[in-house]
Amino acid sequence: MNPIETYNNALTRRQFFRSSGSGLGVAALAALMGRTASGVVADSAGFLAGLPQIAPKAKRVIYISLIGAPSQLDTFDYKPALQKRFKEDLNEWLKSQGQRLTGMTSGQKAFPLAPSIFKFAQHGQSGAWVSELLPWTAKMVDDLCIIKSMHTDAINHEPANQLICTGSMQSGKPSMGSWMSYGLGSMNQDLPSFVVLHATHSSPYSNVQAISSRLWGSGYLPGKYAGVALRSLGDPVLFLKDTPGVSREVRRDMLDGLNDLNRKSYEAVGDPETQTRIQQYEMAFRMQASVPELADMSGESEKVHALYGPESKVRGTFANSALMARRLMERGVRFVQIFHRGWDQHGDLPRDLASQCKDVDQGCYGLIQDLKQRGMLEDTLVVFGGEFGRTIYCQGTLTETTYGRDHHPRCFSLWMAGGGIKSGQVYGETDEMSYNIVKDPVHVRDLHATILHTLGLNHERLTYKFQGLDQKLTGTEPAKVVKELLV
Repeated sequence: MNPIETYNNALTRRQFFRSSGSGLGVAALAALMGRTASGVVADSAGFLAGLPQIAPKAKRVIYISLIGAPSQLDTFDYKPALQKRFKEDLNEWLKSQGQRLTGMTSGQKAFPLAPSIFKFAQHGQSGAWVSELLPWTAKMVDDLCIIKSMHTDAINHEPANQLICTGSMQSGKPSMGSWMSYGLGSMNQDLPSFVVLHATHSSPYSNVQAISSRLWGSGYLPGKYAGVALRSLGDPVLFLKDTPGVSREVRRDMLDGLNDLNRKSYEAVGDPETQTRIQQYEMAFRMQASVPELADMSGESEKVHALYGPESKVRGTFANSALMARRLMERGVRFVQIFHRGWDQHGDLPRDLASQCKDVDQGCYGLIQDLKQRGMLEDTLVVFGGEFGRTIYCQGTLTETTYGRDHHPRCFSLWMAGGGIKSGQVYGETDEMSYNIVKDPVHVRDLHATILHTLGLNHERLTYKFQGLDQKLTGTEPAKVVKELLV
């Protein structure tokens, strides 16, 4: 008996039903419902994706991840009363809070209070306080919902980024974008449903956190739901061009032959990942035509570039990535995640934070206004924020013009716009030290549940069977949709 027959004969009952859930029966059901099976019905769990469980407001998401965690005290969480307490030692007060410290500040003998040196002003009808570091954001506060009461479980970058990107501090979980792809399917068969962009940063001093593909991986979901990263230099995707001497027709013939072999392998063994491999080869072939057209921004007007800022013409910048995100949304991509690193300011925060804010400020303004002008903001959800907040006390030496801040999980700020979110509001409050939340806390899991809700998905029902459990983005801990944020 050959190895394939041996494996096939050993097929377990569970494997049989899992493979049956992705076969002709599911395809027939999808056809009866007026939908295609490809990219809409989950391969191995039998979850009928593309069927909103709630009336959706959003069709797609742009998530701007500020890796390193910007200081809420210097951007949105204005605490003017602290100016009179400059350099006050918080050592004894911190002991009463019961919050563990990171290894970077736990050895400090004193914890001097460091008020923000930046000016704040109220803007818009909402009266939102915004730092002078974000003048373009200040112009559009009535388009935003600013949440000042976010909190998380992690105090260090890697677990905190995993939690906000995948719903868990443990590795191996699917990313948020992968869950969106799995739950809603694709709106464009020529591009991935989940695309990742890595924006460069301009500050030469920033502490740049390393990140891994786990943050946009598919975990235990089929590989086709993983994010596809577009490169900021050179071709957006490697091997877009045909090898010299190999025509597109020859590549098509080669791919057809390879797909025939993969289909025979699937029929013999029933491994769902074989189907994923077939789909990925097909997607790669179609992307050879769709990605060059996507990356060619020569058709964008000078008015559009002026909206996003002059850096929108420079590949890899944040402004260019924001414009690319809009182009991806137009072409039916479900989820775009822009990673912008360098927000970990333990030393000279005033210098480094100013540079980082300048990188993203006009690009974000341009993105929101561009989506709005095109009638896309109402069904495109945009999220902007880091993985946790920063401390009110200084890490290291404190002067009148220089300070650093350590990690702080108990409160941080982010904003959302479009896609069913109630604009022109500031939600949640922190105490006088921006240390604890005193009103309307929003956990990272609540954020995930709310994002899914705007897309018409119930976070309790969007599940995938793995290791005998119905796995969810929001995990097993309590999570709720924050209805006050919704239109």
